[in-house]
Amino acid sequence: MKRILLKLSGEALAGEKHHGFDEATVMVVANQVKKLVDQGVEVGIVIGGGNFWRGRTSETIDRTKADQIGMLATVMNCIYVSEIFRYVGMKTQVLTPFECGSMTKLFSKDRANKYFAHNMVVFFAGGTGHPYFSTDTATVLRAVEIEADGIYLAKAIDGVYDSDPKVNPEAKKYDEVSIQEVIDKKLAVVDLTASIMCMENKMPMYVFGLNEEDSIVKALSGEFNGTKVTV
Repeated sequence: MKRILLKLSGEALAGEKHHGFDEATVMVVANQVKKLVDQGVEVGIVIGGGNFWRGRTSETIDRTKADQIGMLATVMNCIYVSEIFRYVGMKTQVLTPFECGSMTKLFSKDRANKYFAHNMVVFFAGGTGHPYFSTDTATVLRAVEIEADGIYLAKAIDGVYDSDPKVNPEAKKYDEVSIQEVIDKKLAVVDLTASIMCMENKMPMYVFGLNEEDSIVKALSGEFNGTKVTV
């Protein structure tokens, strides 16, 4: 893999606190990504905002405003994680689809490619910049735009199951599943909009558990034990 898009769960970065940041968890992620960067892999990153805000759980706030709060949550996450990455020795830049003063740069494919050429990890914050689109959709959109070789989904769960393993102890884990089957069986790897974008643009996904030791490095080194979503 020459270029990947890594999607990190906001809740996973919060660790056992389930809210805000757990610096030890983020440091583990940073050290793993540094190994990939040192090997010459170009890494783009999208982070969810669930450790701060889940707008769909609010029944009192207008959906558009709730989604805007969620976008800003992802900006906070990316700025924080970007700084931890810098602390361990990487160069980073945060891109957003809307102006955030001097805190981020405005996204364009050309700008992202320029940063990759300078050996930088590029964070794609702020979702798509529009309400009604999740960070799942933003992940696939950016992966397609930057022509990534694949999407790596680091989740709190270690792969794709035929039912929720938290509810059903007999749930079966897939080693490999097609994106068509994901859509047909509503397996909820990513939301439907993102799934259809993956299918149309032939973008493979690799789903694995963030909390396993060296899981990000292993996902790219042939020791992958999560689920490959084929196209």
